[in-house]
Amino acid sequence: MILGAEQFVFQPPPRIRWARRILIKPCANCPVPYPVTTSRDTLETVISAIRRVSEADIILLEGSPQQEPMKPVYQALSYDFPRVLTLDVRECVLVEVENPLPRPFALSTFWLPNVLLYCDYLISIAPFKVLAKQGNFSVRNLLGLLPVSKYGGENGTDWEALYELGIDKVIADLYFTLPFDLGIVDGRQKFLGTAESAEGRVEDYGHIFVGEPYDVDREASRAAGVVTEYLQWIEIAKAQLAEAEGYT
Repeated sequence: MILGAEQFVFQPPPRIRWARRILIKPCANCPVPYPVTTSRDTLETVISAIRRVSEADIILLEGSPQQEPMKPVYQALSYDFPRVLTLDVRECVLVEVENPLPRPFALSTFWLPNVLLYCDYLISIAPFKVLAKQGNFSVRNLLGLLPVSKYGGENGTDWEALYELGIDKVIADLYFTLPFDLGIVDGRQKFLGTAESAEGRVEDYGHIFVGEPYDVDREASRAAGVVTEYLQWIEIAKAQLAEAEGYT
């Protein structure tokens, strides 16, 4: 669903009413405001709408590629919402989760924060970013949930081990291993950059994408006029699963 930014009102899906714990994954890997990171205003809109229909625990979870503490980043971005717990991937207990794909592209298992397994509804909220002519939307936003301690390079930063495997294949594997219920891409503004950095060009766009994460990222990619490689790998996996089901 594509909504005009001025008319954006978050309508909580029915399942949210019955959830006990709701996890929101923002894009907050650096202390730079929207559109590099997830807008505080958009987060507030979503959280307020949830609170109108649910008393569930709401959790924000993010990790730093440089393994820096997340608390100062949350503070710099003004993620100071009442009755919302802010967690740091670095401080979470990790569990190994099996990739359900019969033929994984890169990883057969993932190390993930165990809090994810105890949440009833998962939401990824990402800015509308195009980096090096590739979409960087709600599914790619899930990379921030992977602990750098398990996947970092020799200097202990970034996900160097994952890039060596093919980062788009890793993202596709992660999409099936950790299925999020809802994706939101905040396209009130569009950020255009050349690499994973806060340097780039900002353009007004005026639309917000809401729906299942793969569908949302596909629509955002079309709107941006880019080919997003991890979506192509997800499409291949969907076709393989459909073929496998046809033989059962």
